[in-house]
Amino acid sequence: MPAYQTTSPVLFLIFNRPDTTQKVFEQISEAKPAKLYIAADGPRRDREGEDLLCKETREIIKNINWPCELKTLFRDKNLGCKYGVSTALDWFFSNENEGIILEDDCLPSNDFFRFCDVLLEKYREDTRISSIAGCNFHSGKRWGDKSYYFSNNLEVWGWASWRRVWQHYDAELSEYQAEDVSEAFNTVFNEPIISAEYLEIFNQLKAGKIDTWDYQLKFITFFNNGLTIIPNVNLISNIGFRADATHTKTDNDQLADLPTEALSDPLSHPLYIIPNKEADLNILEFEFQLRQKKINNNKLSRKFKRWLKD
Repeated sequence: MPAYQTTSPVLFLIFNRPDTTQKVFEQISEAKPAKLYIAADGPRRDREGEDLLCKETREIIKNINWPCELKTLFRDKNLGCKYGVSTALDWFFSNENEGIILEDDCLPSNDFFRFCDVLLEKYREDTRISSIAGCNFHSGKRWGDKSYYFSNNLEVWGWASWRRVWQHYDAELSEYQAEDVSEAFNTVFNEPIISAEYLEIFNQLKAGKIDTWDYQLKFITFFNNGLTIIPNVNLISNIGFRADATHTKTDNDQLADLPTEALSDPLSHPLYIIPNKEADLNILEFEFQLRQKKINNNKLSRKFKRWLKD
């Protein structure tokens, strides 16, 4: 059976890893997007040899062998994760109303492109839906009997969205202050530990202590009550867990190199557009180690009560 060919524009974010870039590019080339945008951050001047790695990575696009409108945004200077990615997305969505976004370590299955195409069209005008994710971290557990479910969370290891969503993005979160967002986190999750964790991340972002772009989109999605579509099978394998990664540096991480699975054809759609709180809590338990933190908090509480009694 021939590979599915996507109808959506694709943004491919690359940097300094020619080997992972080549693998992801091969999957994109199977899907043969008619419009391909490639954005590359510039080399860091204090990293010896990185300029050559960046050059080698950019050479891969010479292997495009299908009819394709190619647009490139190649930076001479390094902007870092926060601005390198967010400005590339600004560029992409200034040209396109919707599309698929892949980074150089997010290896998609061919079904990922079909999944995005169908749902970009289905929810194009539905402002309740903010994004379409390709990854699923539930280790085979399904949430309902449909092809996907809705989540309050945001996942960007291979995703798709619309200009109508990205136009609200603010890398500095300038509209929001800590005293206001604390209550918002409590409303979304109803779990004090999660709210406290996200508030700490929010404060570090505002203080410029975290060089990232995705938490900003996650928070804006929370504050606008947006929903993310999560597939009930995994469609993305992150092949970038290693020492030269920006964030995913541990190669034995349980999320590294997750296998992908086949997706039903045609897709089956949920009737109700509401977030699956249990599924979200399952992911947040893993991300923030909620059970262990509750145990630790209970131990501290008991010690404090004994101290008061004594």
